[in-house]
This record gives sequence, C-alpha cells and structure tokens, in this order.
Amino acid sequence: MQTLLVTGGAGFIGSCFIRRAISRSDVRIINLDKLTYAGNPDSLPPADITLHQLVVGDIGDAALVRQLLDTHQPTAIINFAAESHVDRSIDGPLTFVETNVQGTCRMLEEVRHYYAKLNGPAKDDFRFLHVSTDEVYGSLGDAGLFTEETPYAPNSPYSASKAASDHFVRAYHHTYGLPTLITNCSNNYGAYQFPEKLIPLMILNAIEGKPLPVYGDGLNVRDWLFVEDHCAAIERVLAGGRIGECYNIGGLNEQTNLSIVHMICATVDRLRPNVAHGPCERLITYVKDRPGHDRRYAIDASKIADELGWNPQQDFQSGLELTVRWYLDNPTWVARIQSGKYRGERLGLGG
Repeated sequence: MQTLLVTGGAGFIGSCFIRRAISRSDVRIINLDKLTYAGNPDSLPPADITLHQLVVGDIGDAALVRQLLDTHQPTAIINFAAESHVDRSIDGPLTFVETNVQGTCRMLEEVRHYYAKLNGPAKDDFRFLHVSTDEVYGSLGDAGLFTEETPYAPNSPYSASKAASDHFVRAYHHTYGLPTLITNCSNNYGAYQFPEKLIPLMILNAIEGKPLPVYGDGLNVRDWLFVEDHCAAIERVLAGGRIGECYNIGGLNEQTNLSIVHMICATVDRLRPNVAHGPCERLITYVKDRPGHDRRYAIDASKIADELGWNPQQDFQSGLELTVRWYLDNPTWVARIQSGKYRGERLGLGG
C-alpha cells in the first residue's frame, strides 16, 4: 500500500483529495494540518488509522516533519498547506510569509535530506507535488490566457507568498535534484469550502436573506474549477507528470463575479422557491473594491490535456448546481462552521 504525506489535508482542496484517495482504499494518508480556522476535521473521512491519520502540526516544524518522514516513509508528498485568503493577506501579510514561504522552505529542507537517504525504486518513485495558484501570474487584460511560461507578477501578499514558494520548489529541483512537480490552478469551488470564499458565502447569504456583497463593479473575471476536477488533475500529475515541470489546471469556465452571484441567486430561488426574502437578486449590494484586485485570470490547460489526458468533467452550471445542493443538504456542517463548534473539538487529534 502506497503512503502519501498530505499537508493541509483538512482544508477545502486537501480534504477533497483525501476523500477521493481513501475511497480507493489503495493508499494510506498521513495528513499534516495546522488546523487554523480554515482546517476542518468535519470535512475528512471517518477516522481509520489504517487508511488516514490526522497529525496536528505545522509544515514549518522541522522536527515534526522529519519524524513523519522517517516513521512513515512516504512515497510522495502533496503540499496543499497554505494561507489562501486574499483579504486576510492584505490585513496580515506576515502570516502568509511565515506559512507559505518559510514553512514551505523548512519542509523542503527536511524532504531534501529524506530523499538523499532513499535508494532504488523508493528513490526513483518519490515525488514532491506543490499545489499553487494562477494568482502568481498577476492580472490579464481582456484577452489571452496564462500558460506555464507566463512570467510571475503577483499583486497581493497572498499571491506574492505563493510565487515565492513556487520559486523555492523549482530551485530545490534544479539545485538539489529533488523530484518536484508544481500545479497552478484557477479558482476552486465545490462542497466543503470555507464560507469566506465567494461562492459558499453567496450561497449561504442567499439562503439566509443576508446581503450579497460584490466588490467594485463585479466585472472581475475568474476561471472556475470544480474541486473534484482539480483533484483528479492532481492525481494525473502525481502519477505521470514530468519531473521538474509545472502544469496549469483550469476549469475552462470564465465568469464575472457578478454573473456568478446572479447564477447563485437563480439556483437558490429555484431550489428554495418559498424563501420569504426572494427573489435573492434583491440582496445584491456593491461594496468598495479591495486593494490590488486583479481584473482577470484565465488558464490555458492544454499542457495537462495534451500530456496527461486530463480535462474538466463539470461545466460551471452543472458544478454550481451540485455545490448549491450540497450546502442546502448539509446544514449540520454549515452550522458547525458558523458557530465555531468545528474548532472546539480538536483536542486529542494528534498522532
């Protein structure tokens, strides 16, 4: 049975990757997660130490990372661990430097020493896959797509910290021979996403009759990627990606923020026709744009399609329908997030 060390596995994308892996029953997951506010054990499969072990800790804790590597001998590491909310990075950038840059570098150092001790097939098969974002490329105009060759031009503390971590991963490959892979994805959405993000925030506010705040004119464009499609792409890259390469993963679904909010309103109105505050579009309000707000992102995902045969399975309408239905059908998960109870039951989760 293959053993994977997954960092940040209690977060939105990491937990999806783990749920998919556990469902196959052919891998064992060691899940290292700091359990910040966005790390939620409720999003993980039921505890089964033979398949999934949650270890509460920091990727920047060199001694802990060393212990996990030596004890569990993982065949691959998938690094999801990151502070990821742009607004929070504007309010407190140093936290993003500490986790996304320093934490990644400290982990890379431990992985480098671990890799140097491997021999034979264990060394040949080992991979370090670093999950990043299209925001490292900056802002596009009205035309064009981000490719793997697009120069980095981050515009927020969050994207700058992710760009720095990408550069260090690349450097550890070229300097030390570490077998790395980097993926840069577009905006993710789907089940279990923390409600500070645009789509779950708008879904829950629409359900509850709260204002739907839209930054600026609402015409900022993003390429939206269903989280299950993203994790399927990561699986492909891990299994067959060329060492040292980067792969852009996009949903081929460009939407303005305002159009997304209107689609969410229409979907909630259709699925919950009796809400007293409907139609939900009446809840839309415009708020001051945030600093450094990139105008447009869009991914060229042809490399991963051509080399690894991956293409997204969900278009935006079908993925959004699945997402809205999930939030409507899982009020307990939502209530525990909103009340903070998911954070109060973490004692005894170490390993």
